[in-house]
Amino acid sequence: MAFRERKESDELKIFRLLSYRSILPSKEKLLYANLEKGFQGEVMFDQFTEGLDPNKFLILNDLLLETNSTTFQLDSFLISQGTHFPCEVKNFEGDFYYKSDQFHAMNDTVIQNPLDQIKKSNTLLLQFLQKKKYSISLKSNVFFVNPSFTLYQAPLDKPIIYPTQHAKYFEELNKRSSILTDDHYKLAEDLVKEHKTTSPYSRLPPYDFYQLKKGPSFMLCHSYAVSFDGKIFICHSCGCLEYVDDAILRAVGELQLLFPDIKITTNLIFEWFKVIESRKQIRRILKKHYQKMGLKHVTYYK
Repeated sequence: MAFRERKESDELKIFRLLSYRSILPSKEKLLYANLEKGFQGEVMFDQFTEGLDPNKFLILNDLLLETNSTTFQLDSFLISQGTHFPCEVKNFEGDFYYKSDQFHAMNDTVIQNPLDQIKKSNTLLLQFLQKKKYSISLKSNVFFVNPSFTLYQAPLDKPIIYPTQHAKYFEELNKRSSILTDDHYKLAEDLVKEHKTTSPYSRLPPYDFYQLKKGPSFMLCHSYAVSFDGKIFICHSCGCLEYVDDAILRAVGELQLLFPDIKITTNLIFEWFKVIESRKQIRRILKKHYQKMGLKHVTYYK
């Protein structure tokens, strides 16, 4: 188990909600697809780090840190004795080639160089750690996780781990002599403590409550082909069932994610679902799971 588990970012979760409750502009649609693909790649990478000896390594995922007013991200950071390992994970798919210290798609389009990314994050990480009075050795690598990725004219002297090399790399890493001490745990705790929960670079499109599609969408397939018998929502697309209590609790979570300052009221949930005819039923469920706030005519739940 990782010292800091990987979680979907709020940005990704909001994009996912917006993708089936609104029509995303083409630019944001591409951005959302890249976020989903990036997270899938990180999950693929985690399958390898999960095999590392927990007595030798502390694994910290998705760290967002700041130094000198600059924010930087570490996809994964492996703490061990002697040397620590920042990991940049890329889920590139298809054919690319390397020329003049740049990555190119096969149509000759220059794409952002992951080696530049990890070099920059390394510099910022060292500055961050020096301010914390840590003096450590780093060995960074870019991990390409997609099995269909190919890099032609690939350089031999760059810190790149290709899909076919992952198993051997982590097998060798696991053989390293490493004894974790209190200092390693202190470093991990300091990094987690300094993690920024909100990125200043969020790229969400503008949206509001009234423009979003209303109605119960199913958690797994996001279909709106849903019927409600008074107790259970039934999805006619994937065949799954969801009790009304669970559906309302999920809806509250989604609304709070989309609109952090919104007040959860009976009328709000009634308008969000459309198909629940009884406000009394909604009020009962909200009262059961949340604290009732406010006066009689301006009641809300938190």
